[in-house]
Amino acid sequence: MNHQTAAIALVNRLKFKHLALLVALDDARNVHQAADAINVAQPSASRMLSDIEQAFGFLLFERNARGMQPTSLGVVTLAYARRALAELTRFAEDLDVKRRGGHGQLTVGAIMGAAPDLLALAVATLKTERPLLHVRVLGETSDQVVQLLHRREVDLALGRLTNPLQHNEFSFEPLARETLLLVVRTQHPLAQQAHVTLAELMAWPWVAQPISSPARVLFEEELARAGLATPVNLTECASIFATLQLLEKYDAIAMLPESVVRDHLRGKLLVALPLEIGKSLPGFGLLTRKGEALAEPAEHFVSLLRRFSQPIKPASATPTHAPGDIASVPPLAAFTAD
Repeated sequence: MNHQTAAIALVNRLKFKHLALLVALDDARNVHQAADAINVAQPSASRMLSDIEQAFGFLLFERNARGMQPTSLGVVTLAYARRALAELTRFAEDLDVKRRGGHGQLTVGAIMGAAPDLLALAVATLKTERPLLHVRVLGETSDQVVQLLHRREVDLALGRLTNPLQHNEFSFEPLARETLLLVVRTQHPLAQQAHVTLAELMAWPWVAQPISSPARVLFEEELARAGLATPVNLTECASIFATLQLLEKYDAIAMLPESVVRDHLRGKLLVALPLEIGKSLPGFGLLTRKGEALAEPAEHFVSLLRRFSQPIKPASATPTHAPGDIASVPPLAAFTAD
């Protein structure tokens, strides 16, 4: 059987239900749970997996006492299954929107630092121009939005590349820079301090993003340069909303984008500490899949992002400020907490 004949045979045997099973197995690593996820009986799921592996001509999973682990070829196949299923799901949703008289849909992945300013302006303008366009915004951190883009669950993303090899898969266009602040609640003993050092902050509780985020990487690099260890009392939290809630409940410290905490500072719910921590990193920007044209709504949205974005300039030092003074807080790092 030549390569073309084998490919045709594979296409003829595979069904989208098979792809749904593969994605469910990848998530659960258990046949019974995967069968429940796609609403089939376990024996049927087992037969389907056997048929799929026979169609491919190799095992997709190794079965052992710890469950099911993808083989090396299985990892590649599962990634394709996830992308194909996401593409079909989004196509079906878009078709349904148009069938009901809508004007299609746009799904955007975005870091929280981009949401209050650039993203909000672009989405508000887009919805004013096209009120029947269905818009969805997903994600919070760069590692999340890059994964959404990889899985084809979003049309485009606002964020950053999170590892050196991702430029092979995604195009990146810088759009804006964001200042980070160290913030505490107004009742915090440090809130009225005119001067603090990084070493003095280590004894306090911290709320930080997961180590996979650029902001957390920066934080750890700053600690290393200062000869300090990671705070012992540290809570990892990928959700900006949950982080804000935690800050209001007890005397913790967090590093967050100025655009996210701006209203909390003005409302005197939080206070910015007078400490600069870090240098500028590249600004966040537009992420798209390489070699893939954007649909017209996405192209128009990109034009709006470019219109509202600010040219990225080198970060400059600012003078020491009074505690909680938003306008004169020294920039911790000119990029978002993504």
